[in-house]
Amino acid sequence: MSTEPETTEDTEPGTPGAGQGPGAEDAGQRPEVESGEMSRTEDTEADAEHTEADAGQTSGAEGAGTEAGQTPETEGAEAGVGQTPETEGAAGTEAGQTPETEGAEAGVGQVSEAEAELRAQQAERERIEQRKAERKTPIESGTKLSGKAADLLAAVRAVESGEKPAATVFEESRPTPRRSAPEPERRSRPVAPQPVAASAAPAPEAVRAVRQVLAEGGAPEVLAPQVAAALGEGADERLRADPWQLLRTSGVRPEQADGFARSLLGAECGPDDERRCRAVTGWLLEQAALAGHTALEMPALLAALAQRGVPEPESAVQDAIAEGEALVFQDALEDEAGAPARTAAEGDEEDMERPVRVLVGLERYAMAEESLADGLARLVNSSPKQDGSAEDWERAAAAAQGSTAELIRAVAGQGLVLHTGGEASLAEPAALLNAARSLGLRAWAAAHGPIGRNRFAALLQRSGQAADVPERGDGTPAGPGGSPVATVSGLLTGAEGPGRDADGALDLDLLVVLDAPQLDVETAALLTESMPDGARLVLAGDPAVLWSVGPGRVFADLLAARICPQVASRRPDPGPLGELVSGIGVGELNQVEAPGKEVVIVPVRDAGEAVHRTVQLVADSVPRAIGVPAEETQVITPGHGGAVGTRALNAALKERLNPGPGRFGGFDPGDRIVHSPAPGRALPGRVVTADAEGLHLSCEGETVVVPKERVEQSVRHGWALTAHQAVGSRWPAVVVVLPGDAAQALSRPWVYTAFGRADRHLSVVHGVEQALPRAVAEVRAKPRTTRLPVLLAPQTSGT
Repeated sequence: MSTEPETTEDTEPGTPGAGQGPGAEDAGQRPEVESGEMSRTEDTEADAEHTEADAGQTSGAEGAGTEAGQTPETEGAEAGVGQTPETEGAAGTEAGQTPETEGAEAGVGQVSEAEAELRAQQAERERIEQRKAERKTPIESGTKLSGKAADLLAAVRAVESGEKPAATVFEESRPTPRRSAPEPERRSRPVAPQPVAASAAPAPEAVRAVRQVLAEGGAPEVLAPQVAAALGEGADERLRADPWQLLRTSGVRPEQADGFARSLLGAECGPDDERRCRAVTGWLLEQAALAGHTALEMPALLAALAQRGVPEPESAVQDAIAEGEALVFQDALEDEAGAPARTAAEGDEEDMERPVRVLVGLERYAMAEESLADGLARLVNSSPKQDGSAEDWERAAAAAQGSTAELIRAVAGQGLVLHTGGEASLAEPAALLNAARSLGLRAWAAAHGPIGRNRFAALLQRSGQAADVPERGDGTPAGPGGSPVATVSGLLTGAEGPGRDADGALDLDLLVVLDAPQLDVETAALLTESMPDGARLVLAGDPAVLWSVGPGRVFADLLAARICPQVASRRPDPGPLGELVSGIGVGELNQVEAPGKEVVIVPVRDAGEAVHRTVQLVADSVPRAIGVPAEETQVITPGHGGAVGTRALNAALKERLNPGPGRFGGFDPGDRIVHSPAPGRALPGRVVTADAEGLHLSCEGETVVVPKERVEQSVRHGWALTAHQAVGSRWPAVVVVLPGDAAQALSRPWVYTAFGRADRHLSVVHGVEQALPRAVAEVRAKPRTTRLPVLLAPQTSGT
């Protein structure tokens, strides 16, 4: 039975006292942290940080995370070709918005980390494409069609002939029987990117030419550098010949491109123009990727095209495929028993055919997903190197207990292992790393961000890991403080970690990837393809948190596929906070006893009061009553916009905690910030100073210089973050703000992630009433359409 959270106003936090109504304090009175018990409900899960388009429904098949059912904005002016879309810089997304495009950090004299990462991804995609071209026979499931109308229409009819489409609802298949499989042959590895000069910006004359075309069409001229970079050489001529190429620029929407095309083409412009149809098809697939899908089901894409005014959606898709702007796949469906479903022609059982699910996607994600499946199959089907005898591994396992021993035994004999659990379960990968290094293995861990990396490095040292990590080949330290821990991005770019061997593979024997739910398909593909033959890969994480900002649901798909050992930690997170978050994970907002004010509720009636109470909690009540200073307290709210979004809260917190004129692009020394060097990456830090080079930041002890032209796009104030920006990090105290207008943005994964960022204390500024327990119990994560389970099935069925 659900009840509204019980709240009281204490005269002093931690001391029972008479309750007061919200906002009852005098203007000069401090609002104290109020004790309260969370209400109980039942069960569910959903990602509110992306408003992922439900591509399986014909009404919402735009596939993009959007705000209020619209296409994702790059924040600010909704454009109307005549306004400039304002690109949001920080990682994560507003409630109801797609992940925003974030600027890459530009280094001085060498390539930036983000650019190096992009180069690595590009090299990987080229390698994958070359390998695909060398294949002599088609793949039974996932075959790229020829683009002929007959083939495409036959595939569509196969889906629409009476079999219910799978849409975006992912149904986990039962594990298939395993059979012996041959050892896969060794593949060439992607070589670690080497420092090179930063990519040159579009030539000034190219930007000027594009600006002239934009002006003729009534589009904002400030888009010229973006358009020139997106379209490349001859951008002005391409744009004039095909005005809908403007849709390749982030933040531009079809109606805006239509207005631009009408201005340039006049009477020649029409909704049935094949150039428009191709461009809108590509744009819808891009929006689907922003919402987390690696592909869209054909019926969903056709419905979305029809909603966008494309008169012949099937012809538009066929044209996009023929031009190489999209790929189409046929994935066999399975019946309820797990066997391939079959249909028969009337009166002829021998003409039975396997029904298929027809998917359309962008090449980069399709290739990444196939590469990931190849890499995972190689790890599953390969025997790990015999580093240490079986007796040595068994002794290490016997010295551990419970699920830690299970993890060590699983890793001893398997190339791929999954590990699940909450914050307390991190002790188990730490014990594994210690045991592996004691056996002489080159064992490393990689976390999602620098906060997670530093926390795990500290955990290793507390658990007895000596700082004896060898230096890299160039003589630089291998990890922070000499510990064998890196960030995923630093590992892939070579800025952190063990470096690469002569074959281009990571120079290690065991890699434990923490925060595994944050891996998108491209990052996961790079990791698996970078693993040397015979090495072991452990993917560890909490499956209940928000999924990755990028497309895919790699960790969830692997857990569902059951192609490798899975070890579930039996270590519960301790205390009232652990009890509360564990209940949310199974859909229950439990009442918890919090004698030390570990969990408190602060009820509010409107947005203005929510901002007021949040500032007073961070600046006064939590430091005074709980003993956590303001700089160690993090505010989390559902979105960037609105009266209680990150912008409004950061403005109010800056005025109280670090007032200043914002003379460095809106920032002052001492400001808390979050820097987004690449999409999906959020680095909390502080402003140090600014000079001709740019804005100088300190992010988890690392010095970062952001060029002044990138500050607006990639740096924002960081007293308040979204849950996606906060994932992978934890703070001593967290204030979660839930204003009344946030009810539609809440879901079980969002609440689980936000509440789970607190180590010692959680305050909930509560204005959503029963929407909170209802979201925990009834709002699950929106499904993402991915092909990974289908791709894994034929490659790993023999294991």
